[in-house]
Amino acid sequence: MASGQRGPAPGAPGATGATGAARRRAPAGRLTFLGTSALLSALLGVSLVAAVGLGPVAIASGDVARMLGHRLLPWLVTEAPAGPQAVIVLDIRFPRVLLGAVVGAGLALVGAVLQAVLRNPLADPYIIGASSGASLGAVLVMLAGLSPFGPLSLPLSAFAGAMAAFALVLTMSRRGGQLAPTRLILAGVAVAALTEAVTSYIVLTTPDKEVRSALFWTLGGLSGTQWRDVGVPALVVTAAIAWATTRASLLNALVLGDEGATGLGVEVDRLRLRLIVMCALVIGTVVAVSGGIGFVALMVPHAVRLVIGGDNRRLIPLAALTGALLLVWVDVAARMLNQPDEIPIGVITAVLGSPFFLMLLVRADRRTPR
Repeated sequence: MASGQRGPAPGAPGATGATGAARRRAPAGRLTFLGTSALLSALLGVSLVAAVGLGPVAIASGDVARMLGHRLLPWLVTEAPAGPQAVIVLDIRFPRVLLGAVVGAGLALVGAVLQAVLRNPLADPYIIGASSGASLGAVLVMLAGLSPFGPLSLPLSAFAGAMAAFALVLTMSRRGGQLAPTRLILAGVAVAALTEAVTSYIVLTTPDKEVRSALFWTLGGLSGTQWRDVGVPALVVTAAIAWATTRASLLNALVLGDEGATGLGVEVDRLRLRLIVMCALVIGTVVAVSGGIGFVALMVPHAVRLVIGGDNRRLIPLAALTGALLLVWVDVAARMLNQPDEIPIGVITAVLGSPFFLMLLVRADRRTPR
């Protein structure tokens, strides 16, 4: 290599794996990735069937599989299900379980991307203010009793709240015409605190009969999910996963810092802006149908990173699968642990996420030279 010429970083655009050791490790890494992906996909498929059968009315997994098979593959499973169990499986639980998987995948995707874009291991959707903005928008419409768009009024208001909060954060975080990651984090924390304070005030000054539903929304939940709630989030999250995966090598380059990534030909500011806009769109979409669910975006990318490393080409799809798997079972716990009432999903993820967060702090402290 000529003097002064920079070589590409591993995983970055243009990386060629020049050493023989890197070449030998690559096939093993691909096999590990494919094996892990296959395992998680199989676990997710089994979990979807099992979760649909669990609830106040237990339904055998075999019966659930036949009902779902007829709905999804009617030319293969010709026996048409009927009766109350079919209604429970196909119209009540199945859309709810699917939406849980979609929301979990979307949250994990956003966490993985934000942690790379902001170079902050603690980044999550609340950092950009989108989650709290969506909750505020939803609560305003819910408690005001407004429904200008019929059943779509609530998700649309949540989406509008997320976009408004994100626009404010984005405006405050630009310096000299460029996006500054540190300013974005600080602006996100400030906007999140403001919107959460307004939401809390509205809830506290609302008649008691409406407070419970508003509080449940701010803590997250999937009760009452219908088929119309699943399509748009599934489309948005799937497209976002595919698009972010194609940008994974560029995300790897951001680990080198702005100067290092620019030296590799990455348009850092434009890439960061596009990825953050994508994250805001995903969060606005999923919070619109599930409410605010914390810690998933923080926990899942870290857990996956500990197992397969920090290469975003593998991290992004595996984090999405893991997030989907996690939230499917968290939702099962939410509807089973306190029957006949449900526990807000955000309460359970906080119980799981707080010890995980403390573990990360202890781990980081042990690695810090004294």
